[in-house]
Amino acid sequence: MERNRMPKKPTLGEATRFWLKLGFISFGGPAGQIAIMHEYLVAKKKWISDSRFLHALNYCMVLPGPEAQQLATYLGWLLHGTRGGLIAGLLFILPSLLILLGLSIVYVTFGKIPWVESIFEGLKPAVIAIVVVALIKIGKKSLLSYFHYGVAIIAFALIFFLNIPFPLIILGAVILSFVFQKVGWIPKAGSGKSKTMDEELEKSYFINEFSPRKKSGNPWKTIPRQLAVGIVLWIIPILLFLVISDNFQFWKTISLFFTQAALVTFGGAYAVLPYVAQVSVEKYHWLDSFQMLDGLALGETTPGPLIMVLVFVGFMAGYNSFEHSILMGTLGLLTTTYFTFLPCFLFVLAGAPWIELTRENKQLKSLLAIVTAAVVGVVLNLTIYLGKGVFFPTELAGKPNYLAIAWTVVSFFALYRFKINMLAWIGVSAIFGMVTYLISN
Repeated sequence: MERNRMPKKPTLGEATRFWLKLGFISFGGPAGQIAIMHEYLVAKKKWISDSRFLHALNYCMVLPGPEAQQLATYLGWLLHGTRGGLIAGLLFILPSLLILLGLSIVYVTFGKIPWVESIFEGLKPAVIAIVVVALIKIGKKSLLSYFHYGVAIIAFALIFFLNIPFPLIILGAVILSFVFQKVGWIPKAGSGKSKTMDEELEKSYFINEFSPRKKSGNPWKTIPRQLAVGIVLWIIPILLFLVISDNFQFWKTISLFFTQAALVTFGGAYAVLPYVAQVSVEKYHWLDSFQMLDGLALGETTPGPLIMVLVFVGFMAGYNSFEHSILMGTLGLLTTTYFTFLPCFLFVLAGAPWIELTRENKQLKSLLAIVTAAVVGVVLNLTIYLGKGVFFPTELAGKPNYLAIAWTVVSFFALYRFKINMLAWIGVSAIFGMVTYLISN
């Protein structure tokens, strides 16, 4: 049978090409980015099984920082070790970094660029469809019983109706799991599938539940060593600024500020952006509120994690603090990127070997299954949130964007019903957006 054929290990070059491609097409925030990775790595290439994908996702969801970028780093590490993790994580943000650098220079040189958002209008509905397809697929795999459906519904209601922060929902899911385990009741999946068939399907993936653990040494020894390396890497740029810069105070402030922002980014970029906006505008005066809104628009219409908006803030900080110097703006952008994402790599590359040791722990599996069910509810909320912005650009009571709604429906059927290649459809949607823009203007 086809499902019994063990896929070959992907070469580092093959994986690198995917990570680079992902960096250029990772629109739609974490839900869309995770959907693309799931479609390619799990459904298409069968490099990683659903269980291992969700195990990695559960860990990344509880870390501060952009979960999709951290998931790419984790999966790259699973496939090709530390080198693979670094390549995956760096290529996830590099295209976005270069695009935002170019757009930032254009922004300060020529003013606002309204055509940028218009060109990507075709991509937004397609991203909604991609997220919906991923939600259906992940839901089928992770909602194992009526209990897990209930957890997903409750998580959705808490975040959608009561605006409970995402980290608190995950913490509640963890506490719920501990309570049930304490009384001796562990939720189980509904019966119906053969265990043999499940094991057979699992083994049809290159990396699966039965794959041997990666040999990364004793985590009690490796984690302190990696933390020490991370601290050294954090200190080096600050020492360089101390030696070569005439305005060390500025570079120290920007380094400390964005490190702090990276460490408190629980619950996605939207949770930390209000804090960043308030401090950078009102306290440091690196940019004004209108420029902050323009930066958010640029971040929304470019690939990569939304937290990349912070690099625009870093650019404007350097640009405005050094007499409108594009060179200093570029250095501010690079510095912001470095201190924003260094903790992300450290959390994953130091923590992944430890997390891998937990795969055979039944109680932890039960806990993670409940967390995953809660994540499904959170992703559903994010899907609705993104949909409202695309379908009702002004407000819910305003006139809906019928063209966006229609293209979302078309995209859903193209991807889910007719199985059209996702990358090809993203290209079609980009062309659709450009043609629509040219016709309307």
